[in-house]
Amino acid sequence: MVSRCIESIPRVPPAAAIGLFAVVVAVAGCSEEPFAYVQVSGQVTYEDGSVIPAPRVKVSFVSQAPPLDQKTVPRPGVAEVDPATGKFQTVTSHTYGDGLVRGEHKVLVEALSASNVRLPLVPPEYADVAKTPLRVDTKDSPFTIKVPKPQAK
Repeated sequence: MVSRCIESIPRVPPAAAIGLFAVVVAVAGCSEEPFAYVQVSGQVTYEDGSVIPAPRVKVSFVSQAPPLDQKTVPRPGVAEVDPATGKFQTVTSHTYGDGLVRGEHKVLVEALSASNVRLPLVPPEYADVAKTPLRVDTKDSPFTIKVPKPQAK
């Protein structure tokens, strides 16, 4: 979609092209997203129901919907979890708060420090899209996402 928009921009000096592209995208609607989104919410906790004791907890949703073509794939959604309650209300995939592409998603959970360093408060496989056992379907929102406490070494 965007590539077609770029091709339609007239040749202008490079400095002006950036501003012109932004105007074309905003005014002409070239940022149209080919996927339908649905609002979701939920809660992320340990299996015992306690909150993950981190300054930041980020939950990501990787759509399992097939790409429309080689260049058009569904974007992952990301939400910040309230560290006091484990709840999240807003998921962003394409534009702030738009939600998730309809359907099934793999779920990633990361406990982070205030400076975005990953903390060992969630088992590492829950931050790896190839290994996470967590899956949700948008029709089941609000989600209850539970992760095990990491094993003490």
